[in-house]
Amino acid sequence: MEDFLRDIVVHIESYYQSLVDITPKLLLAILIVLISWFIASRVKVFSDRRLKQKMHDPLLAAFIANLIKAVLIVIGLLFMFRVIGLTGVAQSVLAGAGISAFIIGFALKDIGENFLAGILLAFKRPFSVGDIIESNGVKGKVVALNLRDTQIKSDSKNIYIPNALLIKNTLINFNSEGFLLQDFTIGLEYGSDYRKAIEVITNVIKEDSEIVDKGYSNSAVVAGITGNTVQVIIRYWVKTDVSVSDGKHRSEVVIKVSEALKAEGFIIK
Repeated sequence: MEDFLRDIVVHIESYYQSLVDITPKLLLAILIVLISWFIASRVKVFSDRRLKQKMHDPLLAAFIANLIKAVLIVIGLLFMFRVIGLTGVAQSVLAGAGISAFIIGFALKDIGENFLAGILLAFKRPFSVGDIIESNGVKGKVVALNLRDTQIKSDSKNIYIPNALLIKNTLINFNSEGFLLQDFTIGLEYGSDYRKAIEVITNVIKEDSEIVDKGYSNSAVVAGITGNTVQVIIRYWVKTDVSVSDGKHRSEVVIKVSEALKAEGFIIK
């Protein structure tokens, strides 16, 4: 019994000594991670500001700044492993555990795929910050392009779409050189004076100060007949900086057109 207790004490002392020996390394490793994170964050802010001044492309500048931050953090983590003394262990695991490496690689496939897709989006630039895009059933204003996803704001909600989905699926950009196309449909009673209705709608569009009429095809056209209703499609362009993502301006135009038509005696269906 005394030998058993003596062995327990020896093992506890051994564990305690090992803990005492490794504690300074652990504290140093934590310090290295914190310093790396702080430096990476500061460098990101500086790079983002400088790149936006030089490149005049906020989307690409922000993406490169995030990439720089990620690289610096990875370098800090590698240095931390070296301080702890896990470099050799990590190399042995990578060399001898092919199946584990395959499983880890498969698990991280989506992260790597979205990261590479983010690089393609950053350099191909199918959209810019502030553009109104639609993809995967989501429509909204582009806020930021991150390493893994693209942030879109729609109806006061932040939506994050994985970058790979934007590459693989159809992407619609509603902006054209800083302008956004809007449209809506109004139904008129069959037998109405359609030409006069189009004239009334055109005048409403011309009088709206937010609608751009130079070089853009604003129009009101009869699109078809459904039963006893004639469908008229109204299309017009507005500047991107107009409050369009929440639909307020479009709502105002619909109201103005409806009121103008009713004032002229038209019946809207």
